[in-house]
Order: sequence, then structure tokens, then C-alpha cells
Amino acid sequence: MSRILVTGSADGLGRAAADALLSAGHEVVVHARNPQRARSLDDLVGRGADLVVGDLAERDAVRRLAAEVDDAGPLDAVIHNAGVWSGPAVMPVNIVAPYLLTALLRGPRRLVYLSSGSHFGGRPELTGVDWRGRGAGSYADSKLFVTTLAAAVARLRPQVLSNAVDPGWVPTKMGGPHAPDDLELGHETQEWLATADDPEALTTGGYWYHRRRRPPHPAVHDEAFQDRLLRTLAEETGTALRP
Repeated sequence: MSRILVTGSADGLGRAAADALLSAGHEVVVHARNPQRARSLDDLVGRGADLVVGDLAERDAVRRLAAEVDDAGPLDAVIHNAGVWSGPAVMPVNIVAPYLLTALLRGPRRLVYLSSGSHFGGRPELTGVDWRGRGAGSYADSKLFVTTLAAAVARLRPQVLSNAVDPGWVPTKMGGPHAPDDLELGHETQEWLATADDPEALTTGGYWYHRRRRPPHPAVHDEAFQDRLLRTLAEETGTALRP
């Protein structure tokens, strides 16, 4: 069985994934933004999940969270599920935090990043991006960036399985109650890529929708854009992502 961190697991897709992984016998580390939201995870903690608390919009909190997780033992996989739809936290949570966790956490051999079909509307332009969230960020841009991060990690760390998942427009708090996609299929692909031994699940650099690999935005596999994104994030955070 694997030890898996699921960020943003207080509700929605993250909670569903953590619940299913725990039921399958995996060692799960659940995450909430603050102690108030962490109370919604009491039942999963009661079933054996470990809990970490930290606001992914704050870089110091991300660094503390990474250190806490590492101190408790090596991870086998990380599901970078936490996401924000709108407002100033979009860039800090949707791309800066996954980048920092990827750079800081020791040892995970599988990385799953939550993407979105909205990434097709993103712009592969890094000039003037508000990485610190002083104002509202572009959700589409953030999802293009995190999908590109997944592809860049797959290229630079061939020993790691790194993939992006579009869960579809599912009925979560973010998606709304009338979203048309299947919530179960939305989180099952994350779990499958994090744990399964199927040949397809052991591939890397993919953009997945309901266990089917699909072509992403052309910029995602543009190595020059990948390098610019990683260089910009390293300069912005003071933390380089090592091969």
C-alpha cells in the first residue's frame, strides 16, 4: 500500500479521493486550509488518516507543510487537488503551491496535478503574472501553468510518474450542483494514476480525462515554455525544482 498526500481534501474531489484511497487500505495524508475546515476531516482521521493543516495561498505555510509531511516519512504519491476558482488566491494556490511542494517534498514517485478543460483558454504568457495574488488571478492561465508543470516534471524527472487530470465539470462546491459530469469518474482517475499498476497508469506526461489520455493545449509540451515557467517560478519563490 502507498502513502499519499491529497491536498485540498476537506471537501469535493479531494475528500472523495482521500476517502476512497483510505477505504482501499492506503496510508493517506489529508490536508485542510485551516483548523475550522480540518474539523470536516475528523471522520477520515478517525479511520487512520494523518492530517496536515496549512493555507496554500501562503508560501511560508506551504514550506511548513512540506517539512511536516517529510518529517513523518516518505510519500509514494501526491495528488495536487487543491484549487481556487476565482479571486486573489488563484495563482498562489493553483500553481505556486504545487510548484513549491513538488520542489520541496522528498521522494514521491507519482505526482497527479488537477487540471481543467479551462486550461485550453489559458495564455502561455508569463510577463506580468501576479504570482503573489495581490489581485484576482486567471483560472484558465493557472490551469495551463499547472498542466505545463506536470509535463515539465515528467520530462525532467523520468523516474517519476507525473500526470495532469481534468476531472470534468463535476457537482462540487466549485462546480455547482447542476454540473453535468460524473463526480465519481472525476476523482477515480486521480486515484488510479496515484496507485494503479495498469500499464496505462504507469505512463507519464499525460493529460487525462476519465482514464483517457487526451492532447492538451499545445503550449503544455513546448519545452521552451516549460523551461520559462520553471525559471520564472524558481526566481519568484527562491526555490529551484531539481531533476
